[in-house]
Amino acid sequence: MAHIFVIQLALGRNYMQMDRADRKLLGALVANGRATQMELGEAAGLSPSAAARRQKALEDDGILRGYRADVSLRKLGLGATVMVTITLDSQSEEAMAAFEAAVVKSPSTVRCHLMSGRNDYLLVVRAASIEDYEIIHRQEIARLPRVARIETAFALREVVNRTVPPRLFDR
Repeated sequence: MAHIFVIQLALGRNYMQMDRADRKLLGALVANGRATQMELGEAAGLSPSAAARRQKALEDDGILRGYRADVSLRKLGLGATVMVTITLDSQSEEAMAAFEAAVVKSPSTVRCHLMSGRNDYLLVVRAASIEDYEIIHRQEIARLPRVARIETAFALREVVNRTVPPRLFDR
């Protein structure tokens, strides 16, 4: 019988069961989203057709949400990674909805997380430089609705950048 590893999703209410072959298949796709069915089969110990069926099942179950190019923003002139914490003037549903609708349209924001703790949101912004971020701060971030406080920190160097924790594939 295959060893089953259970991934807990959605605050413990939904479970997706994956065996070792599924985890190997996912690991191969995380490493190379353009891997052929032959390469995926070899990585997971499956035939190419079995790998294709499992890949389709992972897509249908919503585990594989899409395939993206890994773009070097630094080489495109956006070398500064800026972490911005935002505190709203209210945590009402209306205030949060207004902020979230506006931040989605912010062209320099690459990620936004609703946070627990002292700050309400954490934004990750990419800029060309500190001077460029000053413009982004004035023209985008400070204009977001219901913002009471903005704190900014600049990343000095990226140490780890993963889409999936490696421990997911170790079992």
